[in-house]
Amino acid sequence: MDKLLLIIKREYLSRVTRRSFILATLLTPLGFALFLVIVGVIFGYESDDGRRVAVVDPAGILEGALKDEKNLFFKFTDLELNLLRNNLDSLGFDAVLEVPPIEDVMRNSYTLFYYAEDAPSLDIELLIKDRLREAVKDYKIKALNLEPKQLEALETRIEIDPEPLKAGGADSTSLTGAIGAGLGMIMGFIMYIVVFVYGAMVMRSVMEEKTSRIVEVMISSVKPFQLMLGKIIGVGAVGLTQVAVWAILIPSLMFVVQLFFPIDSNTQIAAIEQGADFNPDDMESMMALAIYEIGSIRWWLVVPLFIVYFLGGYFLYSSLFAAVGASMSDDLGEGQALTLPIAIPVILALYIMMAAVQAPNSSLAVWSSIFPLFSPIVMPARLAFNIPAWEIILSVVLLIATAVFFVWLSGRIYRVGILMYGKKVTLKELGKWMFRKI
Repeated sequence: MDKLLLIIKREYLSRVTRRSFILATLLTPLGFALFLVIVGVIFGYESDDGRRVAVVDPAGILEGALKDEKNLFFKFTDLELNLLRNNLDSLGFDAVLEVPPIEDVMRNSYTLFYYAEDAPSLDIELLIKDRLREAVKDYKIKALNLEPKQLEALETRIEIDPEPLKAGGADSTSLTGAIGAGLGMIMGFIMYIVVFVYGAMVMRSVMEEKTSRIVEVMISSVKPFQLMLGKIIGVGAVGLTQVAVWAILIPSLMFVVQLFFPIDSNTQIAAIEQGADFNPDDMESMMALAIYEIGSIRWWLVVPLFIVYFLGGYFLYSSLFAAVGASMSDDLGEGQALTLPIAIPVILALYIMMAAVQAPNSSLAVWSSIFPLFSPIVMPARLAFNIPAWEIILSVVLLIATAVFFVWLSGRIYRVGILMYGKKVTLKELGKWMFRKI
């Protein structure tokens, strides 16, 4: 046990004291905050492309409905179209907008003509279309003698409020599924990144010591299995340290960014209005509902289980990466063929996880969250939903048993491969090493 702790300590301290680790741990949250600032500046940027547009509307369709906005200025005029087009600069205009009469109010397509030296930019074109759409709609309502309030009543927003089947049961809201899916997606992606990044870190550590022949000295005083297990635990502790630092720094920096570079909520609401049918008056109630849903999640169950799946998935895949690292020779290209069988289940689990957050109780989601090679990524994505206890228990038991088995199996491969040089290893050869006696 003392030797194992010594290996863990060496692996941990040799990494957390590196300048590259410290810089990556500190600069990654700063880079994330800088990214948010840049994105906020970009989306908050307003075009300085000013346009003065002369509007020719002989039928009075718009009736002065166009208002000046940002750098776009409209002026209704009675001048002839040809006169405007030939003397655009001298009259002080940049473009002419022709509004032809609507011959058939029942048609749902309508074309206006924009005359200018160059085509309008995308933001100006979208703004003109948006304003004209509402103006033409009002014109058609008047032309058809329709009642505006009756038309507004036809635009019905549909919401689903989940209710418990039995009295006294747990009540849900319309945001339950969305909050659960979002949380599940975040946890699933964290597991995916951890498995690949820190598993590959274990493999590189083993490869470095093998190629430098340092491992030959270490094997003389410790057993190969102890060395492999110490590396896995040490690197895992490094990963947990980095994740813990990020969990503190990233929210803190996001709060500072929001404090000094506030996001324009009016712009967000306008974007939502343009992208979907959303009532901005409900924004406050929706935010309150989202906070309620986040608070009602069973964190006392989600957090411990996430740690269990974090450790189980890490030990399972890191042991396989360690076995691959011990099997590789000086030719680093061999690792691609040997790591492919490890990468395929992880990638498949990621895609299954994306489907599971949309249908958490589907057969694919249920059995994938129980299957040990998929469960470290798929099951965390389902934890925010109310899933049966037997699925969680069975999944955890199978994951722990499988992780222990793979650590033992990888140890048998590790003890042979760590001292073998100059031979290209195949998957068939790895199978023989599992049963070789030393």
